[in-house]
Amino acid sequence: MRTWQVRDVMTADVLSVREGTTYREIIDGLAGRRVTAVPVVDGTRRVLGVVSEADLLYKVELLGRPRQRRVFASRHRREAHAKASATLAADLMTAPAVTVAPDAPLPEAARLMDERQVKRLPVVDDLGRLVGIVTRGDLLKVHLRRDAGIRWDVVDVLRRTLGVPSGVVDVAVHGGVVALTGQLDRWSTRHLALRLARQVGGVVEVVDALGYAIDDSPRSALRPGATPAGIT
Repeated sequence: MRTWQVRDVMTADVLSVREGTTYREIIDGLAGRRVTAVPVVDGTRRVLGVVSEADLLYKVELLGRPRQRRVFASRHRREAHAKASATLAADLMTAPAVTVAPDAPLPEAARLMDERQVKRLPVVDDLGRLVGIVTRGDLLKVHLRRDAGIRWDVVDVLRRTLGVPSGVVDVAVHGGVVALTGQLDRWSTRHLALRLARQVGGVVEVVDALGYAIDDSPRSALRPGATPAGIT
């Protein structure tokens, strides 16, 4: 089974800017490339931060408005006013940037976006240098896979990992939904088969129609008269 990684869906041709890039130059770049954010890099392409449309909009929202003095102004509000007056990428960017490695699995990148509440991640090498960018939309590309490719991966992982012979489990895929039908030897084998199928790139859901001959589940050891594992 091929594990889908960030490098499989990221954009490698990334627009980036330097710390001294001006507000207007950033706006022109975003409009020209039809993107919503741009990484800020140094002379060696190390990522320093990210300037997004949200960072740029503070100038539209706040510039020219009298600043209200608040004793307990929030950090976010202070940063917003600072960015409203900023003219260079170094002062506009959100730093440090939340980044991801090119070999990171797609679920890891999705969790990172959710936890850090960001819409895109600069992709960096071991030295922190920019090699691409991945967005929420990019992560969804895995679900554009054809059903035939998904089915092949599911059949392959069942055969290679679990040693399930051909024909024992019927694998049907429609719209990314995988249906597994058949009879396996043990509950544990069935449980692992379902888990492995869910990890295949492009799988939307797994419908379980698998039976098993021997119940070796954790709950079976708790039944009256059952012999605990390892005791004879």
